Amino acid sequence: MIFRFHNGRVALPTGVAEAADIAVADGAVTAVSDAGDAPAEREIDLEGGWLLPGFVDTQVNGGGGVLFNDQVDVEAIAAIGAAHARFGTTSFLPTLISDTPAQIASALAAVDAAIERGVSGVVGIHIEGPFINEVKRGIHEAHRIRRLDAEILETLTAPHRGRVMLTLAPELCDQQDIRTLVRHGVIVSAGHSDATYDEAQRAIGAGLTGFTHLFNAMSPLHHRNPGAVGAAFDSDTYCGLIVDDVHLHPAVVRLAVHAKGKDRIMLVTDAMPSVGTDVSEFTLQGKRIAVKDGVCIFEDGTLAGTHLDMASALRKTVEVTALPVPDVSAMASATPAAFLSLHDRIGSIAPGRRADWVWLDAGLAPRATWIGGAPTTGSAPTFVQAAQ
Repeated sequence: MIFRFHNGRVALPTGVAEAADIAVADGAVTAVSDAGDAPAEREIDLEGGWLLPGFVDTQVNGGGGVLFNDQVDVEAIAAIGAAHARFGTTSFLPTLISDTPAQIASALAAVDAAIERGVSGVVGIHIEGPFINEVKRGIHEAHRIRRLDAEILETLTAPHRGRVMLTLAPELCDQQDIRTLVRHGVIVSAGHSDATYDEAQRAIGAGLTGFTHLFNAMSPLHHRNPGAVGAAFDSDTYCGLIVDDVHLHPAVVRLAVHAKGKDRIMLVTDAMPSVGTDVSEFTLQGKRIAVKDGVCIFEDGTLAGTHLDMASALRKTVEVTALPVPDVSAMASATPAAFLSLHDRIGSIAPGRRADWVWLDAGLAPRATWIGGAPTTGSAPTFVQAAQ
């Protein structure tokens, strides 16, 4: 099937085109070319908007009224994915915040089952805690925090169908444990950490490759004590960034992007179940979280994830950085795909990649999303062949 997009801008690895023909077979792009004269099976007028690669979000706690911690099953994952697909997310990691070893095992099994059943968009799982530092725990519950042990290492390093990302505090973890995790394919990221610069750098030397929601819940950059943030800047690691007008000052967003570049900054949502709904509150591990003016907040003022979608994250990043849309688009697609070592399957509109893309209007608001060449259907879960 040939899709022809015209009267807009199409972001391709080779540059921006005003129109393009995209050939798709079995859910994957087989060819991309200039728009021809012959009729195409599907013609879409972009109406002055953008066609961008589908967004890849490595931190999704919930959406569509569903919190992954509360419902670790295939149906929940499908509902979360469907809610975020409305906003251009075509690949995501359901994220489990600090919980029990039994719940971690259940979450891993649920994601394996979701991928096996072809739940649209899911490419793995993000386990955020409980191997974190209590002084930087944020909304995570103190009584759930624990150290890595042999039993949980065995659970995490067992074979899984998708990518497994683990956020931990490197100062509370043995370097050999990090090496073991990485050797078995686990993607290790620093977060909720009070690590010194040296402690973070030693973890990087052991195989840690990411920083979870950079700046938030981690030791800050100081001119004599660079901390975790300094280690992130002074390394080739990938850094997640929450751009929602609340978690980071616009100047900090600009500094981070300038320091790391579009090839190492990943936009993330850290989304909660309110995304895709109009609810004014939800419950997180027994805590009432209010959703007000787009902010998820506990009664004591602690931020509790976000009410952010990826299209909004992209739009806000363009606004505060004044960078070209294709550069910011890379932070929402190609860069996280590379972080997950899935860049040969997702993250760009190119031959061999899954046919995932999002149409944004001229104001960068979402108009439509395709996963595997099929249009998503609002909040209804869909099932396609997942990138593994």
